[in-house]
Formats: sequence, C-alpha cells, structure tokens
Amino acid sequence: MHYVEDGAEALARAIGIRVRQERNGLGWTLDRLAAAAGVSRRMLVNVEQGGVNPSIGTLLRLSDALGVGLPALVEPPAPRAPKITRAGEGAVLWTGPSGGRGVLVAGTESPDVVELWDWTLAPGERHESEAHAAGTRELLQVQMGSLTVAVGTESHELKAGDAFTFRSDVAHSYANPTGEPTRFSLAVYEPGVGAGHRTEAPHA
Repeated sequence: MHYVEDGAEALARAIGIRVRQERNGLGWTLDRLAAAAGVSRRMLVNVEQGGVNPSIGTLLRLSDALGVGLPALVEPPAPRAPKITRAGEGAVLWTGPSGGRGVLVAGTESPDVVELWDWTLAPGERHESEAHAAGTRELLQVQMGSLTVAVGTESHELKAGDAFTFRSDVAHSYANPTGEPTRFSLAVYEPGVGAGHRTEAPHA
C-alpha cells in the first residue's frame, strides 16, 4: 500500500470514483467486491476513498472482478470514438525508488482488453508482477538500454531494438541490471476480462 502524495492524488481520486461506480452498478457490497477481487475490505475502502495509490496488481484484480479493463479504472468513460493521449497525459501507475515509471498511455475496453505502456527503469530498478489472468500475453520492445525479463523460472536478456513476446499468466518481472537507464514499450492483451463475473446476477 502506498499512501498518496502530490501529483498522484488526482489519479487516486479518479480511480476511487470509478471503482465505486462500477461496484454500485453491479449492486455489489464492499465485502462482495473484496472477496471477488481477493483484496482486503480495508484496502478496498481506502481505494474508493482515494486515500491510497494501489499497486498495479491490486488494480488488475479489481478491474477483472468488476468486469472492466484496467484502462477503464484510470480514465473516465468515453464514447466509442478515436482518442488521442498527448505526451505526458498517460496514467503513472508505478514509480520506482530511483525515478523509473510505468505509464499506461492507452487501452481498449473489455472484454478483450489491450493496454499500451511506456516503461522506464533507472539503473538497478526492478518491477515484480504477479501472474495475470489466464490467457494474458505481453509484447515488449526495448527502446533504450538493456532489460532482463524473468518469466516463471526463466530469465531473458534483451538489448535496445530487441522484442519479446510471452504469456504473463505466471509471475514475471522486468529489471535493469546496468548502470544506464532502460526504456521499453509494452503491450498487454487480456482476453475475456470479467467473463466470470458479469454473468452473475447482481445482489447486495
């Protein structure tokens, strides 16, 4: 749990509003969503109040339980029309201890969600990711520096220009083991988001 500071406050509030709207739309109680998402009731209350900046893993569990994609939690609903995200307007959902960032720059709607990320890792930084929903796949390309991607028990070394595709329904991580910054583009495909939850009859 990371308590909100400065620039992250608006994003945390927006996420809280969206989570509460989606939960109320399903007619679910806090306890039911917490159970469906596998998060504590206390964490869910803090998220809905905009008082914490939840981890990417927590946001993924909430978005899947609600039957929406992660992009739907970090930006307001929009009509089905082309959308431009200008430079600097993406949602910063991860920050590293030395200044690295994971920025969600674009995404599609459920049920088959595609997310586009812009990642930077400062020297020595590492981002650990828990297993995503079954069938999730990721594609990345290193734009600058070197990147080590661990998928399950296997580790892969990538240089600038290299691309990598893998199933991310297992634990995985991205690391910069060098003394220079690393930057990579990442696309995440998560099919059938919320398919196991939308079919249930909502009840309080």
